[in-house]
This record gives sequence, structure tokens and C-alpha cells, in this order.
Amino acid sequence: MSQSNASWAGSKLILNQLMEIARISALAEMASGIAHELNQPLGAIATFAQAGERMLNRPEPLVNGASDVFRQINQEALSAGDGIRRIRRLFDQEESTRTRCQMRDIVEELMPVLEMLAVGVHGQLEYDAADGLPPVLVDRLRIQHVLFALVQNAFDASAACAGTPSVKLTIGGDRYAVETSVIDWGQGISPEVQNQLFRPFFTTKAQGTGLGLASSRAIIEAHEGKIAFESSPSGGSRFSFRLPAAGI
Repeated sequence: MSQSNASWAGSKLILNQLMEIARISALAEMASGIAHELNQPLGAIATFAQAGERMLNRPEPLVNGASDVFRQINQEALSAGDGIRRIRRLFDQEESTRTRCQMRDIVEELMPVLEMLAVGVHGQLEYDAADGLPPVLVDRLRIQHVLFALVQNAFDASAACAGTPSVKLTIGGDRYAVETSVIDWGQGISPEVQNQLFRPFFTTKAQGTGLGLASSRAIIEAHEGKIAFESSPSGGSRFSFRLPAAGI
């Protein structure tokens, strides 16, 4: 097998693995979003049902037999909450396998796949990594899933503007943490949606699922890290995540 064919096969394998991680992460965040959206109203139904039961248990109830009905409402609401929790547990991810590695190696292993994203929009991908950064203790594929999602979003944002789509990927940090940034020169993020960016199911894309950034945040926070963004007044955005340095 030629070197180019071997490189393509390796890139395809990584891409397939990333798609599997994306699927699992999306399902997990979908379950989380459903639980978040439904548990609160179900809890309110249970509370009101209990209040109605107390009111109708007075010496002169307003409606005969309403007490039994309210108890049924209460029981069904609590059962629905239990069902949602069971569904969420089905999608809980098993403990990931973490290894001690350099962030530069994680990015460079993924670089052929990221370059494919650039080629797909006739764009440019710039890459810069600082020297001497500490290692991190991470699940490589899950961190690569985050990188893939951020770079893909950056190219989507850049492609929506005039000119050649351009994205810059940088790695920096200090002795305590390693920070990876993805910068685009798109339209930026309006203040009206900034507080909703990482919410499950929120998206500004016509065909988006609203799960990419939500799952990325879940992965980074599971690694005791932080993910953030900045929107430039002149246009463009910078998404970054910071991972703690691995202990000695």
C-alpha cells in the first residue's frame, strides 16, 4: 500500500471512529435534554396534584371521588419521571479510557480529517502549536470529536461569508493547563444567542441538531476542563477549551 493510500485509510478509520463518538455523544445529550425539558413540568404536575388532594380531603370536598383521580395523576406523573430517568441511564456513557498524551499529537493525528473539511469548502486551515506544553490525561477520541465539531462549525461560519473560508487552530497554555482554540472569520455570534449556544437542541443552522456544542461541553467538563467562546465585534468567533495538565 502506498504512503498516500495508507494515510487515507488511517484518516478514514479516524473519521469512522469520530462519527461513532459523535453518535453516542449526541444520543447522551438528547436524553439529557429530554430529561431537562420534561422533569420540571412533571414535577409541577405532581405538586399540584398533591395540593388538590389535600384540598379535596377537607370535611366538605368540592367533588366526590376527585381525591382518587388526583392520586392517580400524582402517581402517573411520578412514574413518568422515573421512566425518563431510566431512559437517561440507558445513554449514560461508560467510563472512558484516558491516556497521558500531548495535545499536539491529538491534533496532528486528526489533521488529515480536518484538512478534508477545509477542502470540502475550498477553504484554508492554519495550525500553530506552542512548544514545551505539559501532557494532558484524556480520552483521545472524545477530545478529537470536540475538535472536529468546533472546526466544522468554524468552516460553516466562514463559508457563509464572502472570500475564502479560513480557520485557525492553535494550541497554547502554561504549566497548569493546555488551551486549544478554533478561530474563524465568519459573522460572529449575536448577543441574543450567546447564552444559549451550549444548550441541547439549540441551533442557528437550518439543518442543525443543536447537539454538537452541547456534547462538546459535556465531554470537556467530564475532563475537568472548561469550554468558552468569544465573538469579535469586527466579525468572527473564537471557541476554546482548556484541559488541566496531567499530574506528574
